[in-house]
Amino acid sequence: MFRKTIVLATALSGAMMHMPVSMAADELQDTTLYIGWRAEAEFGGFFQALATGLYEEHGLNVEIQLGNPQSNPAQQLIAGKVDFAVGSSGTALNAAREEAPITAVAAMFQKDPRIMVGHPNQGYQSLEDMVGRTAYVGALGMATFWPYLRQEFGFSDEDVKPYAFSIAPFVADESAIQQGYATNEPHAVRMAGIEDPVSFLLHDYGYRPYAVNIMARQDDIANRPDFVQAFVNASIEGWQEYLHGDASSGNALIKERNPDMEDEVLDFALETIREGGFVDAEDAAELGIGAMTDERWREYYDTMVSVGVLPDDVDLSRAYTLQFVNNGVGLQ
Repeated sequence: MFRKTIVLATALSGAMMHMPVSMAADELQDTTLYIGWRAEAEFGGFFQALATGLYEEHGLNVEIQLGNPQSNPAQQLIAGKVDFAVGSSGTALNAAREEAPITAVAAMFQKDPRIMVGHPNQGYQSLEDMVGRTAYVGALGMATFWPYLRQEFGFSDEDVKPYAFSIAPFVADESAIQQGYATNEPHAVRMAGIEDPVSFLLHDYGYRPYAVNIMARQDDIANRPDFVQAFVNASIEGWQEYLHGDASSGNALIKERNPDMEDEVLDFALETIREGGFVDAEDAAELGIGAMTDERWREYYDTMVSVGVLPDDVDLSRAYTLQFVNNGVGLQ
């Protein structure tokens, strides 16, 4: 199976990045990743790393725990019930604001896949054309991207109706718009009978958080950096293989953990991730998958401050660390 990792030529990074290929089961470190959602292609690299033995090659015996819309991965991580969790940039910044002992150690998605989607033939040429339409937005969206849309583009709370993870109300109202993921809702809407839905990626309109961040506890970062590095590297290699190698092993495990998952849904999501450069474009194209930068974190934080979501006194150094990324892992 195709695997290729380019690393910086330093003794330290080499020691960290090349674990024994074969390890006895009792030598592996038990490790838990909580994704807080159903098994889907948006987490495909983690499942690929597990299915193909990449985690074991890095000395880890990994269990991936699922969740639902009510799950709180950060809470599970803070409580010490899991070793790693998937979170957003907002998760990390809120943790820093509350001085919670968790930190983002890698960003699997350079682009947040958040979109606003609408019906065809409504005159939508840009995101601005959706202002004034009935908008189905969830509670989390109202606390994250909606304040940005409200301030920057003139969207109004008066137009919002609750989004309860069902596209049915949107499908029934051709004048409505709704939140979604580029990797999901456009396909779901088509399957519901609406050809050529129109969608706009919020990343392209200045809303630029990272997504699918790996979160770790600060005590592990301080006291077990090799453990954290091993998990990050194996996950990155899993994403590289899922995107550019044979994704069938990861997809098979996703379907095993989520029996309702259909092949065409997986195929659409994976192709969207590939074509959109969600994982390996922008900074990741030069620094490696999982890349993060101080400038990008500052940009998003300043955006959230400007729209009133966060105060201006958050210690950004608590939200993320570049210690485990930007070393070329996952480049082809």
